[in-house]
Amino acid sequence: MSSLRIPKIILITTSCILALAVGITAFWLIAPAKIEETQNRVIQHTPYTVSRPAEQLHQRLFIGDLHADSTLWKRNLLSRSERGHVDIPRLQAGNVALQMFTVVTKSPRGQNYDHNATETADNITLLAIAQTWPLRTWFNLTERALFQASKIRKIAQESPHEVKLILSTADLDDLQQRRQRGGKLIGAVIGTEGSHALAGNIDNIRTLYDAGFRMMSLHHFFDNKLGGSLHGESGTGLTEFGFQAVDEMLNVGVIIDVSHSSPEVVEDVLARSERPVLVSHSGFYGHCPSPRNISDKLMKRIAAKGGLIGVGYWDGAVCDPTPTNIVKAIRYGIDLIGVDHVALGSDFDGSVTTPFDVSELAVLTEEMLKAGFTETEIRKVMGENMARFLRNNLPQ
Repeated sequence: MSSLRIPKIILITTSCILALAVGITAFWLIAPAKIEETQNRVIQHTPYTVSRPAEQLHQRLFIGDLHADSTLWKRNLLSRSERGHVDIPRLQAGNVALQMFTVVTKSPRGQNYDHNATETADNITLLAIAQTWPLRTWFNLTERALFQASKIRKIAQESPHEVKLILSTADLDDLQQRRQRGGKLIGAVIGTEGSHALAGNIDNIRTLYDAGFRMMSLHHFFDNKLGGSLHGESGTGLTEFGFQAVDEMLNVGVIIDVSHSSPEVVEDVLARSERPVLVSHSGFYGHCPSPRNISDKLMKRIAAKGGLIGVGYWDGAVCDPTPTNIVKAIRYGIDLIGVDHVALGSDFDGSVTTPFDVSELAVLTEEMLKAGFTETEIRKVMGENMARFLRNNLPQ
Protein backbone atom coordinates (compact mmCIF):
# COMPACT_ATOMS: atom_id res chain seq x y z
CA MET A 1 0.00 0.00 0.00
CA SER A 2 1.43 3.38 -0.97
CA SER A 3 1.96 6.02 1.79
CA LEU A 4 -0.81 8.59 2.28
CA ARG A 5 0.13 12.13 1.29
CA ILE A 6 -1.83 14.90 3.11
CA PRO A 7 -1.84 18.23 1.30
CA LYS A 8 0.18 20.92 3.10
CA ILE A 9 -2.79 23.33 3.12
CA ILE A 10 -4.80 20.83 5.19
CA LEU A 11 -1.93 20.41 7.65
CA ILE A 12 -1.62 24.19 8.02
CA THR A 13 -5.38 24.62 8.52
CA THR A 14 -5.48 21.84 11.12
CA SER A 15 -2.57 23.43 13.00
CA CYS A 16 -4.33 26.80 12.99
CA ILE A 17 -7.53 25.26 14.33
CA LEU A 18 -5.63 23.45 17.08
CA ALA A 19 -3.74 26.62 18.00
CA LEU A 20 -7.01 28.56 18.12
CA ALA A 21 -8.61 25.90 20.31
CA VAL A 22 -5.63 25.92 22.67
CA GLY A 23 -5.75 29.73 22.80
CA ILE A 24 -9.47 29.82 23.60
CA THR A 25 -9.06 27.13 26.28
CA ALA A 26 -6.15 29.02 27.83
CA PHE A 27 -8.19 32.22 27.84
CA TRP A 28 -11.08 30.56 29.67
CA LEU A 29 -8.71 28.98 32.19
CA ILE A 30 -6.47 31.98 32.84
CA ALA A 31 -8.50 35.12 32.10
CA PRO A 32 -11.01 34.91 35.00
CA ALA A 33 -8.20 34.70 37.56
CA LYS A 34 -6.28 37.54 35.95
CA ILE A 35 -9.38 39.73 35.77
CA GLU A 36 -10.16 39.22 39.45
CA GLU A 37 -6.57 39.81 40.50
CA THR A 38 -6.83 43.32 39.07
CA GLN A 39 -10.24 44.01 40.64
CA ASN A 40 -10.27 42.60 44.18
CA ARG A 41 -7.00 43.62 45.73
CA VAL A 42 -5.62 43.76 49.25
CA ILE A 43 -3.22 46.59 50.06
CA GLN A 44 0.20 45.10 50.73
CA HIS A 45 1.05 45.22 54.41
CA THR A 46 3.12 43.52 57.04
CA PRO A 47 1.08 41.13 59.18
CA TYR A 48 -1.18 43.02 61.55
CA THR A 49 -0.43 42.71 65.24
CA VAL A 50 -3.45 41.66 67.26
CA SER A 51 -3.08 41.63 71.03
CA ARG A 52 -4.13 38.63 73.08
CA PRO A 53 -7.09 40.48 74.69
CA ALA A 54 -8.33 41.58 71.25
CA GLU A 55 -7.97 38.08 69.81
CA GLN A 56 -9.77 36.53 72.76
CA LEU A 57 -12.62 39.02 72.46
CA HIS A 58 -12.77 38.56 68.68
CA GLN A 59 -13.25 34.82 69.09
CA ARG A 60 -16.19 35.41 71.43
CA LEU A 61 -18.02 37.74 69.04
CA PHE A 62 -20.93 36.92 66.76
CA ILE A 63 -19.65 38.62 63.59
CA GLY A 64 -21.72 39.55 60.55
CA ASP A 65 -21.12 41.43 57.31
CA LEU A 66 -23.84 42.96 55.15
CA HIS A 67 -22.22 42.92 51.71
CA ALA A 68 -19.82 40.75 49.68
CA ASP A 69 -19.95 40.17 45.91
CA SER A 70 -18.06 36.87 46.03
CA THR A 71 -20.48 34.91 43.82
CA LEU A 72 -19.54 37.12 40.87
CA TRP A 73 -16.15 35.44 40.49
CA LYS A 74 -15.05 32.06 39.21
CA ARG A 75 -13.81 30.55 42.45
CA ASN A 76 -14.83 27.56 44.55
CA LEU A 77 -15.91 29.31 47.75
CA LEU A 78 -15.42 26.11 49.73
CA SER A 79 -11.66 26.25 49.03
CA ARG A 80 -9.22 28.83 50.31
CA SER A 81 -8.04 31.09 47.51
CA GLU A 82 -5.00 33.30 47.12
CA ARG A 83 -7.06 35.97 45.34
CA GLY A 84 -10.08 38.05 46.26
CA HIS A 85 -11.29 38.71 49.78
CA VAL A 86 -13.81 36.05 50.82
CA ASP A 87 -14.25 32.28 50.81
CA ILE A 88 -15.54 29.88 53.45
CA PRO A 89 -12.12 28.97 54.96
CA ARG A 90 -11.21 32.65 55.25
CA LEU A 91 -14.61 33.50 56.76
CA GLN A 92 -13.95 30.81 59.37
CA ALA A 93 -10.43 32.16 59.99
CA GLY A 94 -11.95 35.62 60.59
CA ASN A 95 -14.60 34.10 62.90
CA VAL A 96 -17.45 35.43 60.73
CA ALA A 97 -20.81 33.87 61.58
CA LEU A 98 -23.12 35.61 59.13
CA GLN A 99 -22.38 36.79 55.59
CA MET A 100 -24.70 38.56 53.12
CA PHE A 101 -23.77 37.42 49.61
CA THR A 102 -24.93 40.01 47.07
CA VAL A 103 -25.22 39.20 43.37
CA VAL A 104 -24.03 41.68 40.73
CA THR A 105 -25.88 41.51 37.41
CA LYS A 106 -24.93 44.69 35.54
CA SER A 107 -22.08 47.20 35.76
CA PRO A 108 -21.44 50.06 33.31
CA ARG A 109 -18.21 50.34 31.35
CA GLY A 110 -16.10 53.09 32.89
CA GLN A 111 -18.21 53.15 36.05
CA ASN A 112 -17.66 56.04 38.44
CA TYR A 113 -19.37 57.69 41.39
CA ASP A 114 -20.46 60.84 39.53
CA HIS A 115 -22.31 60.02 36.32
CA ASN A 116 -23.11 56.80 34.46
CA ALA A 117 -25.38 56.41 31.46
CA THR A 118 -27.98 53.66 31.67
CA GLU A 119 -27.38 52.33 28.18
CA THR A 120 -23.59 52.10 28.33
CA ALA A 121 -21.82 48.81 27.58
CA ASP A 122 -22.10 46.25 30.38
CA ASN A 123 -19.02 44.78 32.07
CA ILE A 124 -20.84 41.74 33.48
CA THR A 125 -21.80 40.42 30.05
CA LEU A 126 -18.12 40.11 29.14
CA LEU A 127 -17.30 38.64 32.54
CA ALA A 128 -20.08 36.05 32.26
CA ILE A 129 -18.76 34.94 28.87
CA ALA A 130 -15.12 34.91 30.01
CA GLN A 131 -16.04 32.82 33.07
CA THR A 132 -18.12 30.39 30.96
CA TRP A 133 -21.36 31.02 32.80
CA PRO A 134 -24.39 29.21 31.34
CA LEU A 135 -25.56 30.66 28.04
CA ARG A 136 -28.88 31.71 29.58
CA THR A 137 -27.04 34.23 31.78
CA TRP A 138 -25.22 36.02 29.00
CA PHE A 139 -28.06 38.37 28.08
CA ASN A 140 -30.61 37.89 30.87
CA LEU A 141 -30.10 39.77 34.14
CA THR A 142 -32.60 37.69 36.12
CA GLU A 143 -30.82 34.50 35.08
CA ARG A 144 -27.51 36.03 36.20
CA ALA A 145 -28.96 36.61 39.65
CA LEU A 146 -30.43 33.11 39.85
CA PHE A 147 -27.16 31.53 38.71
CA GLN A 148 -25.11 33.30 41.37
CA ALA A 149 -27.65 32.43 44.06
CA SER A 150 -27.43 28.78 43.01
CA LYS A 151 -23.74 28.83 43.98
CA ILE A 152 -24.65 29.61 47.59
CA ARG A 153 -27.45 27.07 47.69
CA LYS A 154 -25.10 24.44 46.28
CA ILE A 155 -22.36 24.95 48.87
CA ALA A 156 -24.97 24.92 51.65
CA GLN A 157 -26.26 21.60 50.31
CA GLU A 158 -22.79 20.11 49.79
CA SER A 159 -21.34 21.29 53.12
CA PRO A 160 -24.22 21.71 55.62
CA HIS A 161 -21.80 21.61 58.55
CA GLU A 162 -19.94 24.63 57.17
CA VAL A 163 -22.64 26.76 55.50
CA LYS A 164 -26.31 27.26 56.32
CA LEU A 165 -28.66 29.20 54.03
CA ILE A 166 -30.60 31.73 56.11
CA LEU A 167 -34.18 32.10 54.90
CA SER A 168 -36.10 32.73 58.12
CA THR A 169 -35.79 33.68 61.78
CA ALA A 170 -35.82 29.96 62.64
CA ASP A 171 -32.70 29.49 60.49
CA LEU A 172 -31.03 32.42 62.23
CA ASP A 173 -31.89 31.06 65.67
CA ASP A 174 -30.46 27.66 64.74
CA LEU A 175 -27.27 29.30 63.48
CA GLN A 176 -26.78 31.27 66.69
CA GLN A 177 -27.42 28.23 68.87
CA ARG A 178 -24.90 26.15 66.94
CA ARG A 179 -22.34 28.95 67.09
CA GLN A 180 -22.82 29.19 70.85
CA ARG A 181 -21.93 25.51 71.10
CA GLY A 182 -18.56 26.29 69.53
CA GLY A 183 -19.17 25.44 65.89
CA LYS A 184 -17.78 27.39 62.92
CA LEU A 185 -20.98 27.21 60.89
CA ILE A 186 -21.47 30.24 58.62
CA GLY A 187 -24.91 31.62 57.86
CA ALA A 188 -25.35 32.81 54.28
CA VAL A 189 -27.99 35.37 53.31
CA ILE A 190 -28.57 36.16 49.62
CA GLY A 191 -29.28 39.65 48.28
CA THR A 192 -29.12 41.61 45.03
CA GLU A 193 -26.89 44.48 44.00
CA GLY A 194 -29.50 46.55 42.17
CA SER A 195 -33.02 45.66 41.05
CA HIS A 196 -32.22 45.67 37.35
CA ALA A 197 -32.16 41.92 38.12
CA LEU A 198 -35.97 42.18 37.96
CA ALA A 199 -35.70 42.89 34.21
CA GLY A 200 -38.68 45.22 34.54
CA ASN A 201 -41.02 42.44 35.71
CA ILE A 202 -42.68 42.69 39.13
CA ASP A 203 -43.26 38.92 39.14
CA ASN A 204 -39.51 38.40 39.33
CA ILE A 205 -39.55 39.63 42.94
CA ARG A 206 -41.39 36.45 43.87
CA THR A 207 -39.12 34.42 41.55
CA LEU A 208 -36.01 35.71 43.32
CA TYR A 209 -37.59 35.33 46.76
CA ASP A 210 -38.41 31.69 46.01
CA ALA A 211 -34.78 31.21 44.94
CA GLY A 212 -33.59 32.33 48.39
CA PHE A 213 -33.22 36.10 48.09
CA ARG A 214 -34.08 37.94 51.30
CA MET A 215 -32.62 41.38 50.52
CA MET A 216 -32.86 43.48 47.36
CA SER A 217 -30.90 46.59 46.55
CA LEU A 218 -32.86 49.01 44.36
CA HIS A 219 -29.98 50.47 42.35
CA HIS A 220 -26.35 50.10 41.38
CA PHE A 221 -24.27 52.51 39.28
CA PHE A 222 -26.98 53.73 36.90
CA ASP A 223 -30.65 54.68 36.75
CA ASN A 224 -33.07 51.85 36.14
CA LYS A 225 -36.80 51.29 35.75
CA LEU A 226 -37.32 51.84 39.49
CA GLY A 227 -35.84 55.35 39.54
CA GLY A 228 -32.61 57.30 39.95
CA SER A 229 -29.24 56.02 41.06
CA LEU A 230 -26.86 57.98 43.27
CA HIS A 231 -24.45 57.73 40.33
CA GLY A 232 -26.87 58.03 37.41
CA GLU A 233 -28.12 60.79 35.14
CA SER A 234 -31.63 61.67 36.30
CA GLY A 235 -31.44 62.37 40.05
CA THR A 236 -35.09 61.34 40.27
CA GLY A 237 -37.05 59.49 42.90
CA LEU A 238 -39.08 56.31 42.51
CA THR A 239 -41.00 55.82 39.29
CA GLU A 240 -44.47 54.32 39.24
CA PHE A 241 -42.83 50.94 38.62
CA GLY A 242 -40.46 51.67 41.48
CA PHE A 243 -43.33 52.27 43.91
CA GLN A 244 -44.96 49.04 42.73
CA ALA A 245 -41.70 47.14 43.21
CA VAL A 246 -41.18 48.53 46.72
CA ASP A 247 -44.76 47.62 47.65
CA GLU A 248 -44.28 44.07 46.36
CA MET A 249 -40.96 43.66 48.18
CA LEU A 250 -42.63 44.71 51.41
CA ASN A 251 -45.56 42.40 50.70
CA VAL A 252 -43.35 39.40 49.95
CA GLY A 253 -41.03 40.06 52.88
CA VAL A 254 -37.86 41.28 51.18
CA ILE A 255 -35.50 43.65 53.01
CA ILE A 256 -34.82 46.81 50.97
CA ASP A 257 -31.27 48.12 50.51
CA VAL A 258 -30.81 51.74 49.33
CA SER A 259 -27.01 51.73 49.14
CA HIS A 260 -26.70 53.09 45.59
CA SER A 261 -30.04 54.89 45.36
CA SER A 262 -30.44 58.62 44.79
CA PRO A 263 -31.37 60.74 47.83
CA GLU A 264 -34.78 61.25 46.22
CA VAL A 265 -35.34 57.49 46.02
CA VAL A 266 -34.28 57.07 49.65
CA GLU A 267 -36.78 59.76 50.67
CA ASP A 268 -39.54 58.03 48.70
CA VAL A 269 -38.77 54.63 50.24
CA LEU A 270 -38.72 56.05 53.77
CA ALA A 271 -42.10 57.69 53.16
CA ARG A 272 -43.54 54.52 51.62
CA SER A 273 -42.28 51.85 53.99
CA GLU A 274 -43.18 51.24 57.61
CA ARG A 275 -40.34 48.74 57.79
CA PRO A 276 -36.69 49.81 58.23
CA VAL A 277 -34.23 49.80 55.33
CA LEU A 278 -30.59 48.88 54.94
CA VAL A 279 -27.61 50.76 53.61
CA SER A 280 -25.61 47.57 53.21
CA HIS A 281 -22.24 49.10 52.26
CA SER A 282 -21.37 52.78 52.52
CA GLY A 283 -19.68 55.45 54.60
CA PHE A 284 -20.74 58.68 56.32
CA TYR A 285 -20.42 61.86 54.29
CA GLY A 286 -19.40 63.92 57.33
CA HIS A 287 -16.46 61.57 57.86
CA CYS A 288 -15.64 61.03 54.19
CA PRO A 289 -17.11 63.61 51.76
CA SER A 290 -17.17 61.20 48.83
CA PRO A 291 -19.84 61.13 46.09
CA ARG A 292 -20.34 57.50 47.11
CA ASN A 293 -21.85 58.58 50.46
CA ILE A 294 -25.26 60.17 51.03
CA SER A 295 -25.75 63.01 53.50
CA ASP A 296 -25.56 62.68 57.27
CA LYS A 297 -29.06 64.17 57.45
CA LEU A 298 -30.46 61.31 55.39
CA MET A 299 -28.49 58.75 57.39
CA LYS A 300 -30.16 60.10 60.53
CA ARG A 301 -33.58 59.66 58.93
CA ILE A 302 -32.78 56.07 57.97
CA ALA A 303 -31.65 55.31 61.52
CA ALA A 304 -34.69 57.05 63.04
CA LYS A 305 -36.89 54.51 61.26
CA GLY A 306 -34.87 51.60 62.61
CA GLY A 307 -32.47 51.28 59.67
CA LEU A 308 -28.96 49.85 59.66
CA ILE A 309 -25.83 51.19 57.92
CA GLY A 310 -22.94 48.91 56.97
CA VAL A 311 -19.57 50.67 56.97
CA GLY A 312 -17.31 49.70 54.07
CA TYR A 313 -13.56 49.17 53.89
CA TRP A 314 -12.61 50.89 50.63
CA ASP A 315 -11.61 54.43 49.69
CA GLY A 316 -14.99 55.51 48.27
CA ALA A 317 -16.64 54.80 51.63
CA VAL A 318 -14.01 55.84 54.17
CA CYS A 319 -11.54 57.90 52.04
CA ASP A 320 -8.42 56.45 53.72
CA PRO A 321 -8.77 52.65 53.67
CA THR A 322 -6.78 51.66 56.75
CA PRO A 323 -8.00 49.66 59.75
CA THR A 324 -7.56 52.73 61.95
CA ASN A 325 -9.62 54.96 59.67
CA ILE A 326 -12.36 52.36 59.18
CA VAL A 327 -12.75 52.36 62.95
CA LYS A 328 -12.86 56.17 62.90
CA ALA A 329 -15.72 55.94 60.39
CA ILE A 330 -17.52 53.51 62.68
CA ARG A 331 -17.04 55.86 65.65
CA TYR A 332 -18.33 58.78 63.58
CA GLY A 333 -21.41 56.74 62.71
CA ILE A 334 -22.05 55.76 66.31
CA ASP A 335 -21.82 59.38 67.41
CA LEU A 336 -24.11 60.47 64.55
CA ILE A 337 -26.91 57.88 64.57
CA GLY A 338 -26.36 55.67 67.61
CA VAL A 339 -24.57 52.39 68.21
CA ASP A 340 -27.66 50.28 67.38
CA HIS A 341 -27.65 51.42 63.75
CA VAL A 342 -24.04 50.76 62.67
CA ALA A 343 -22.72 47.47 61.27
CA LEU A 344 -20.06 46.07 58.95
CA GLY A 345 -20.59 46.36 55.18
CA SER A 346 -17.23 45.46 53.68
CA ASP A 347 -18.04 45.33 49.94
CA PHE A 348 -15.50 42.52 49.80
CA ASP A 349 -14.99 41.11 46.29
CA GLY A 350 -16.84 44.14 44.91
CA SER A 351 -14.04 45.35 42.63
CA VAL A 352 -12.50 47.31 45.50
CA THR A 353 -9.11 47.45 47.20
CA THR A 354 -9.19 46.86 50.95
CA PRO A 355 -6.55 46.89 53.71
CA PHE A 356 -7.20 43.25 54.61
CA ASP A 357 -9.19 40.21 53.55
CA VAL A 358 -11.83 38.63 55.76
CA SER A 359 -9.37 36.26 57.46
CA GLU A 360 -7.66 39.30 59.03
CA LEU A 361 -10.83 40.82 60.48
CA ALA A 362 -9.53 40.66 64.05
CA VAL A 363 -7.52 43.80 63.27
CA LEU A 364 -10.78 45.79 63.52
CA THR A 365 -11.42 44.43 67.01
CA GLU A 366 -7.86 45.41 67.91
CA GLU A 367 -8.32 48.94 66.56
CA MET A 368 -11.66 49.37 68.32
CA LEU A 369 -10.12 48.44 71.65
CA LYS A 370 -7.26 50.86 71.01
CA ALA A 371 -9.80 53.59 70.21
CA GLY A 372 -11.61 53.06 73.53
CA PHE A 373 -14.72 51.25 72.27
CA THR A 374 -16.64 49.40 74.98
CA GLU A 375 -17.18 45.68 74.61
CA THR A 376 -20.90 46.34 74.10
CA GLU A 377 -20.16 48.73 71.23
CA ILE A 378 -17.80 46.22 69.62
CA ARG A 379 -20.30 43.37 69.94
CA LYS A 380 -23.11 45.38 68.40
CA VAL A 381 -21.16 46.79 65.46
CA MET A 382 -19.32 43.57 64.66
CA GLY A 383 -22.49 41.51 64.27
CA GLU A 384 -25.17 41.72 66.92
CA ASN A 385 -26.89 44.66 65.18
CA MET A 386 -27.02 42.71 61.92
CA ALA A 387 -28.43 39.62 63.65
CA ARG A 388 -31.08 41.70 65.43
CA PHE A 389 -32.05 43.51 62.23
CA LEU A 390 -32.46 40.22 60.37
CA ARG A 391 -34.44 38.67 63.21
CA ASN A 392 -36.84 41.61 63.10
CA ASN A 393 -37.20 41.58 59.31
CA LEU A 394 -36.79 38.03 58.02
CA PRO A 395 -39.89 35.84 57.56
CA GLN A 396 -40.96 34.01 60.70
